[in-house]
Amino acid sequence: MSKLHFTTKHANAATVKHNWHIVDGTNQTVGRMSARIAAILRGKNKAYYTPHVDCGDYVIIINCDKVTFSGNKMDEKMYQNFSGYPGGLKEEVAKDLLRRRPEVILERAIKGMLPKNRLGRQLVKKLFVYAGSEHPHSAQQPKELKF
Repeated sequence: MSKLHFTTKHANAATVKHNWHIVDGTNQTVGRMSARIAAILRGKNKAYYTPHVDCGDYVIIINCDKVTFSGNKMDEKMYQNFSGYPGGLKEEVAKDLLRRRPEVILERAIKGMLPKNRLGRQLVKKLFVYAGSEHPHSAQQPKELKF
C-alpha cells in the first residue's frame, strides 16, 4: 500500500518550546487583552497546537494597575467572593478592586478563559502579573508583545 494517508503529528512535552513574553497593560482594555493572553498561554498561536498538551508560552504582565474597562464597567462590574458560609458573600466594585489589588482583575479574567481541568491549572502557573513596571524575570529575556 502506498503512502496515500497522512498522519497528524501531535506535540508532546519533548517537542514543545516555551518562550517568554512581556505585555504592558497601560491603557489596555481588560477583556481584549485577557483573550489574547489566554490564547498565548494555551499555545494557539503556534503551528503545532495540540489541545491536550501544554504548548503555551510564559507571559509577564506589567503595569496592570493602568488597565481600563469599556463602558461603565469600572463603576458597575462587581467581583464576588463566597466563603461557603451563610452571610459569607463579599462584593467589590471593579474600581475599588483595581485600587486595592490590581493583579487580581487580570488573573481572574485570564483564568476564566482557560480550561477548567488539570491543564488549565498548569497554564495559570505560567502567568505572572505585576502592578508596577518592575518584574524579577529579566534573566529569561522576555520578548515584548504589542497588541
